[in-house]
Amino acid sequence: MRAAIFGASGLLGKYLVREWTGDEIYPFNSAQVDIRQPQQVEKIMVRHRPDWIILTAAYTDVDGCESNPDLAFATNTAGALNVAEAAKRFGARLLFLSSDYVFDGLASEPYEVNFPPNPQSVYGRSKADAESGILSILPNACTVRTSWVFGMRGKCFPDTILRLAQSRAVLDVVDDQRGAPTYARHLALAIIELCRHKAKGIVHVTNAGSCSWFEFASEIIRLSALSTTVRPTTTDKFPRPAKRPAYSVLSLKSLDKYRIHMPSWQEGLTEYIAERNRAV
Repeated sequence: MRAAIFGASGLLGKYLVREWTGDEIYPFNSAQVDIRQPQQVEKIMVRHRPDWIILTAAYTDVDGCESNPDLAFATNTAGALNVAEAAKRFGARLLFLSSDYVFDGLASEPYEVNFPPNPQSVYGRSKADAESGILSILPNACTVRTSWVFGMRGKCFPDTILRLAQSRAVLDVVDDQRGAPTYARHLALAIIELCRHKAKGIVHVTNAGSCSWFEFASEIIRLSALSTTVRPTTTDKFPRPAKRPAYSVLSLKSLDKYRIHMPSWQEGLTEYIAERNRAV
């Protein structure tokens, strides 16, 4: 199998490149291929003829998307459709990375793949529009929705908490938003398996279990053996440009049918902390 990874220098992309063995892998960062430029995408297809394209390239600054909607839709929607069109022309399969932000966060139980999207932010709308556009171009494409991704060599919540804990004795973290933290290495391994299973349709991929940001931060501090105190607070105390879903836990039933098991978020965090410590 030949697989082209668009967004290979991103947090998830780096794990995909590192973990993907036994196949021909062609990694490309945004400097090598700008998905907003159809001719650049087509040049890659002509040169490498991949069987799969894994599209992780995106404008992921959720708050930045609110002030730069043109860039958000040009990259996350139009760019994704450029890749889908190229995949269709060259007979390649496509795996598109989407987000829990396509939902409104008003649910009280895990979102199933067929729950109607109702995004509340520019970022969420750009991803939801890409999902529907890709489906119309490539009915057999695979859309992977995930949430709260963290890992090495990229901006993520655990890194922020650990950095702040170096200079603060107390951290206030919101306790009224609930989701599923997802270790990028585990996500990458699941994506590789989905490609090998020739997956199609929407698949939800997160680590198992759920927590609030406060609970997540508390576990980060505990596993790191730090003395910083973590206190629960509410979203209204930390206003942000983009609305965050209050509840964005994704059901893993769609992943179960491929017999892919995701470790718990606590296991993912433990592995991340160990990886981080080794890198120091």
